[in-house]
Amino acid sequence: MTATAFSSLPLSENMLANLESLAYTEMTAIQAQSLPIILAGQDVIAKARTGSGKTAAFGIGLLTPLNPRYFGCQAIVICPTRELADQVAKEIRRLARNADNTKVLTLCGGQPIGPQIGSLEHGAQIIVGTPGRILKHLGKGTLKLDGVNTLVLDEADRMLDMGFYDSIAEIIEQCPEQRQTLLFSATYPAGIKKLAARFMRDPQHVEVEGQHDNAQIQQRFYEIKAEQRLEVLSKALACFQPQSCVVFCFTKLQCQEVADDLNRQGVSAQALHGDLEQRERDQVLIMFAGRSISVLVATDVAARGLDIDNLDLVINYELARDADTHIHRIGRTGRAGEKGMAVSLVGPAETHRAQRIEELQGSPLNWHPTNSLKPQSTQALQAPMVTLCISAGRKDKLRPGDILGALTGEAGLPGKQIGKISITDYQAYVAVERAIAEQALERLSTGKIKGRSWKIRML
Repeated sequence: MTATAFSSLPLSENMLANLESLAYTEMTAIQAQSLPIILAGQDVIAKARTGSGKTAAFGIGLLTPLNPRYFGCQAIVICPTRELADQVAKEIRRLARNADNTKVLTLCGGQPIGPQIGSLEHGAQIIVGTPGRILKHLGKGTLKLDGVNTLVLDEADRMLDMGFYDSIAEIIEQCPEQRQTLLFSATYPAGIKKLAARFMRDPQHVEVEGQHDNAQIQQRFYEIKAEQRLEVLSKALACFQPQSCVVFCFTKLQCQEVADDLNRQGVSAQALHGDLEQRERDQVLIMFAGRSISVLVATDVAARGLDIDNLDLVINYELARDADTHIHRIGRTGRAGEKGMAVSLVGPAETHRAQRIEELQGSPLNWHPTNSLKPQSTQALQAPMVTLCISAGRKDKLRPGDILGALTGEAGLPGKQIGKISITDYQAYVAVERAIAEQALERLSTGKIKGRSWKIRML
């Protein structure tokens, strides 16, 4: 038995059998370093990037001491965004598959509060949510934290960036003093030290090397004049022709300006920033995941919790202010064994940031002249798919199979031309190849889904 095998940990047979069924046999670096400490009941501050397996580390940790016969809140996970909270809740549910009566509830803003209150009345042992909505329930008295054994702060650095320090402090103060606190963060700013000093008991520090395999992610740096940014961004997109690309900007305004400019050039791009309503944000992320948008222009905070497979390219429109954030940004490409590319545009005022990245990586940066960016096509970058929105969702008992059947049934459209189907509470989305978009719209508009006619529109 190796030291990195899950079977080397003091876990129940049920948990080990479930981990095996999930094909979790060997621990990742963050799991191997943090789980023995977490299972020993100690507080932990873990520095690890997205995709390192941190959710399973704290998920296994908080499930182990859970009492299935007590339906009050025993573990709470606080996340910066609803998307991340949904991902975390999904992973904890998978880890708890073999456990009796384990209920995981998400409490996030942008959702009606009534159904959440109803779910809380039925009891849930694990709460995963965003600071604002958790505080709202605490204020209403619909959530009580006096039975909490484990408190997890996930992506704590981003919550502090978003100005949640006081909200987090208020939530922690309502938890019992005798609890375990686990703090996971990609970077280690001063606010984390302040939180740890105030709310943690002798925390053990765990840090996993934040570097990326150069064979996995190819990095290219381009020195530019400040006024060349948009021009060089357009050249990079024309040169690398990504099917799926995230462009990182600093401000909401910059995001919107870049997305608008790309759209004027015929590139299918959308902005993702904090000023979007939750419904708009959901829609943008569903379209991007469904390949109906080629370029997502996002702030660091808005992109937290993004879980996109096969992301071809990350572009730093401006270099991140610290080297750790740079590593975190580019780690969104080249995942799950795929190769990825990261392009960074470096203006005159950013040279010192580039030097810090070089120091952290311990190797020279890969600089290229901007005139090496040659267009591969004269066509503007268009997404291969188009997303259709259906005015019915989970609450109408709609399932992906119903939509697929309505499109492909009775000598309809070929299944291979239909992409990702996403269903939210009140709406459903289906991605179809651009060439058949009008046909699919016509078919769904004139036909029936589950025996009923619904409003259909093309996004």
